[in-house]
Amino acid sequence: MSGPPPAVAAVRVAVRRALADVEDGATVLVACSGGADSLALAAGLAWEAAVRARAGRPLRAGAVVVDHGLQDGSHDVAQDAADACRALGLEPVRVVRVEVGAAGGPEGAARTARYAALDAAADAVGAAAVLLGHTLDDQAETVLLALARGSGERALAGMRPVRGRWRRPLLGLRRVDTEAACAAQALVPWHDPTNGRPVDGGATTGAGAGVAVPVPVAPGAGEVGPSAGDLAVLPLRSRVRVEVLPLLERVLGPGVAQALARTADALADATDVVDDAAAHLLAAARVGPPTDPVVGRASDRPGAPADGVVLDVATLAAALPGTRRRALHDAALAAGCPAGALTRAHVLAVEALVLDWHGQGPVHLPGGRVATRACGRLYLDRPTRPAGAPDISGGALPAGRGTPAARHDDHDDQE
Repeated sequence: MSGPPPAVAAVRVAVRRALADVEDGATVLVACSGGADSLALAAGLAWEAAVRARAGRPLRAGAVVVDHGLQDGSHDVAQDAADACRALGLEPVRVVRVEVGAAGGPEGAARTARYAALDAAADAVGAAAVLLGHTLDDQAETVLLALARGSGERALAGMRPVRGRWRRPLLGLRRVDTEAACAAQALVPWHDPTNGRPVDGGATTGAGAGVAVPVPVAPGAGEVGPSAGDLAVLPLRSRVRVEVLPLLERVLGPGVAQALARTADALADATDVVDDAAAHLLAAARVGPPTDPVVGRASDRPGAPADGVVLDVATLAAALPGTRRRALHDAALAAGCPAGALTRAHVLAVEALVLDWHGQGPVHLPGGRVATRACGRLYLDRPTRPAGAPDISGGALPAGRGTPAARHDDHDDQE
C-alpha cells in the first residue's frame, strides 16, 4: 500500500515533530486564514490528532480564524476557512473579528491585533500550543527585510520554530509544498490578493478536483507579470515576494531562499548565546530585590521611581560590548520601552551613560522612558527624579546626544 503524496507526508511529519512534547489530552490550536499554508497545516494537525486518538493518546485539536475586516468579503473568507477546519474534524473552531489600529503601520497593526486574538483564544481553551503556518519562504522574506533595514541579529535570526506556545512546524518546507499538499487532499485554499500572487490567468499546479493553485509569475520569465501599478499597492512583504526574491534567484541562481533561512538558523544559535550572557549580566548588575525574573525594578529600591530598572554601572562597564548592549536593550524593554520602537541608536546612547559619563543629561527613550545616571547607578524609568539623582525634569539632551525618531523594526513579519 502506497503512502500519502510527498508534500502531504512532509506536512504530517513536521506537525508530529512539533507536537512531540505535547502531553496527551492537551489542546492544540492552529491559526488558519484559509490560505494554502495554514490550511495544509490544519489538515496535518487533524491527521496527527486522529493518529494519536487511535493510539489511545488523545489530542484536542481546534482552530482559530482571525477576521481582520480589512477587505471586502473578509467575513465570508473567515467563515469558509472555519468550515474547512470543521470538515477536517477540528474542534473547537472559533472565528474572531478584530479591530486593526494604526500603530506600527498597516502590517504591524494587523499583526498586533491578530496575535492578541490568538492569545485570547488560546487562553480561553487552555491551549498548550498554537500552530502557525509560516514556511521557509516566509522566513527568507523576514531575513531579507531585516537585512534591508539594518536590523540587529535578533531580527536576522528570523522566526523561531518554538517561542512559548507558538510553534511553526513548516519553517523547513516551501510554499509550493503546502500548495501541493492542499491540491493532493482536494483542499481549496483562499488566495489573498494582497500577497501579490496572480489568481486569474496565472500558471497552476496540482491536480485535485476543483483545485487551482496559483504560482507566482516572475516578470521577464516568459509570462506577463503583475504591472508596476499593481505592485505599488501591495504590502512591502508581498513586493519582496513577487519582485525582490525572484530577481535574486535570477541573478544569483537558485537557492537564495534556502540560504537566507540557513542564515537565520545560524544566527538563532548565536543569539541564544548572547541572550544567555546578557541575562546573567543583568542578574549581576541589578540593584535591589527584583520583581522581574531578569532585572530588578527601580520601584523595589526605597525612594526610587516606580516602573523602572536600576543597574550597577561598574558591572555593566566591565562586560563585553555585545553582551552589555544586549543587556541594556533588554533592561529598556523591562522598563517599559516598546520593542518595535527601541533602536540600536537608543541603546548606544544609553551605553554612553555607562562608558562616556561626563555629567550629561537624560537619554530619552520610546514609551516615555528616560535613562539617567547618578551615584554609580543607571536608572531606566519614567522621567521622575531617582533618589540621589539630580532633578532632570524638563532637561534636554546635550547637543549631539539625541536619538533619532523611533522607527518600527519588523522583527517578525508575521509576529
